[in-house]
Amino acid sequence: MKTDYLNRFKKQIAVLSGVIGISAFAGVPALAQAPATMPESSTGAGYNQENMMDGTNPGAQQTREQMMNRTTAGAESNIVEVAAGSESFDTLVQAVQAAELEGTLASGGPYTVFAPTDEAFAELPNGTLEYLLRPENRGLLRQVLSYHVVPGEVTSNEIQTGSVDTLAGGIAVRVAEDRVIVNNGSVVQPDIQASNGVIHAVNRVLLPRELRNTLISQVTTQQ
Repeated sequence: MKTDYLNRFKKQIAVLSGVIGISAFAGVPALAQAPATMPESSTGAGYNQENMMDGTNPGAQQTREQMMNRTTAGAESNIVEVAAGSESFDTLVQAVQAAELEGTLASGGPYTVFAPTDEAFAELPNGTLEYLLRPENRGLLRQVLSYHVVPGEVTSNEIQTGSVDTLAGGIAVRVAEDRVIVNNGSVVQPDIQASNGVIHAVNRVLLPRELRNTLISQVTTQQ
């Protein structure tokens, strides 16, 4: 019975962890990678303005006025406050608090956060979220959350296909005609502006392969 459960768990977590994988974009330039620090006045240092505004990327048709309005709207609230004020990120906020990362995401940055929605967390295999939220597993939870955070602010019109370094490893980004794909998930709501960065809501909890294997091992031993 335990072997059958383990096999089912592996299949579930493999789907959630990014079967696209970083290897799928090996050799692709990291065009979506933001610099670790970015001047506040910059609209995207390190990016080609012609490519950004030529209409080849989702959101590229935004006018400068629209971008400025979006920035102003979120200028008073940090990433944690914006997430807490949304109906989509209750589980994420709970996880950030449990991982004791609230202060970092509230006062640090700028950051780009690929934020799993409540529905994304609900798709994790049974027992996984509860396991991660235990105080003794805070270190593992921090790794999971850090994998969703990119240094610097990258808005939707700046995202391009490539490999991007997060605070806990690389993610694979692909810009399709109708959506932005991150590992095996998709951005479902882009450009949620905060005073210290930007949030892109995603419909999957992203997990690198090594972390996925760690979760498989640790969660199944608790069953």
